[in-house]
Amino acid sequence: MTTENFASQAEILKLARVLGTDPERLAYLERVDAAELQTFREQVTDTLFDANLAVLERMAMASKLIPSPILAKIAEKVFGPLLCARIAGLVEVSRGVDVAKRLRPPFLSDVAAELDPRRASAIIAKIPLDTVVAVAGELVRREEWITVGRFVGHLPDPTVRRALGVIGDEALIRIAFVLDDKSRIDHVLGLLSETRFRGLLQVAAADEDLWPPVLDLLTHLSEKRVEQWAHLLDELPPELRERVEETLREAS
Repeated sequence: MTTENFASQAEILKLARVLGTDPERLAYLERVDAAELQTFREQVTDTLFDANLAVLERMAMASKLIPSPILAKIAEKVFGPLLCARIAGLVEVSRGVDVAKRLRPPFLSDVAAELDPRRASAIIAKIPLDTVVAVAGELVRREEWITVGRFVGHLPDPTVRRALGVIGDEALIRIAFVLDDKSRIDHVLGLLSETRFRGLLQVAAADEDLWPPVLDLLTHLSEKRVEQWAHLLDELPPELRERVEETLREAS
């Protein structure tokens, strides 16, 4: 299995989520370049979000007339998560943040699952830390790895560091596999202690299903990070250590 396979497999999981289908039905795309799959996924997402754009823009404009506490109630009781996700990128940042912090974490988690973070990045970055952590915990409980992975690149370090506290080792491995911005992996893992990273490797070593995502994760570490944690890699069981060494050689 090559690193290109890992990247394409991750993109297939995300594309299947956008299309509302089983990843197995898209397995024939595994040999397609991961970058091309990502471009296609983003095009599909744009098509979905731009449908009925004029109507959504009018709704966003009309929402300015409603006080934030009332609008938050309307959002949960009338609009629902899908419509809120479509409108989120069309409202003023301060307004969006003010409404978002009034929504219950379970509902905000529903919205997050439907949201395209690229369109609401400024709002996401300013949502109160405690709210983000509560939503992260709820999404992890639901095993919404793809949703969490889409948001990591839009959050400041203090928020990511706090969120890591409610994300278990197995969850973190699975989230990293479907992270939208893989260039963030080295930085995010750099926020972990050596003890926490050792825990990730131990969890992966105990479950062969986690080998592909942890191998993919390691290919996105900088040379400096690999050297820093080389002694931890030496602690792995022989078979997994051999896979790690082979994968890192392919990625270099």
